[in-house]
Amino acid sequence: MSEIGKIRFRIPKNIKRGQIIPVKVLIRHPMETGFRKDKATGETIPAYYINRVEIYYSGELITLFDWTRAISANPLITFYLRADKKAPLRIVWKDNKGGVYEKSVMINPQ
Repeated sequence: MSEIGKIRFRIPKNIKRGQIIPVKVLIRHPMETGFRKDKATGETIPAYYINRVEIYYSGELITLFDWTRAISANPLITFYLRADKKAPLRIVWKDNKGGVYEKSVMINPQ
């Protein structure tokens, strides 16, 4: 569980100004539905999942996701971004137990 909250970005190197680039974000989270049982005890594992993801570029909200428990563990998000300025790309996600995590990466088009 210590991995919860880790976020990894994958963005291209050598970005040209105005280029549309793919951005991949991996979020470490178990994404428990609340329907699975612990094999050792037989007890139901409580629901624990990401319910909101917000993505900002240069401080502006560019997209958001409202999720339910139906998303897989360690979700991977892929989206496209027009890299038109040097600015931070920041992701903030929240889970149903009140956890809030964030990470930024600098987008630096040439």
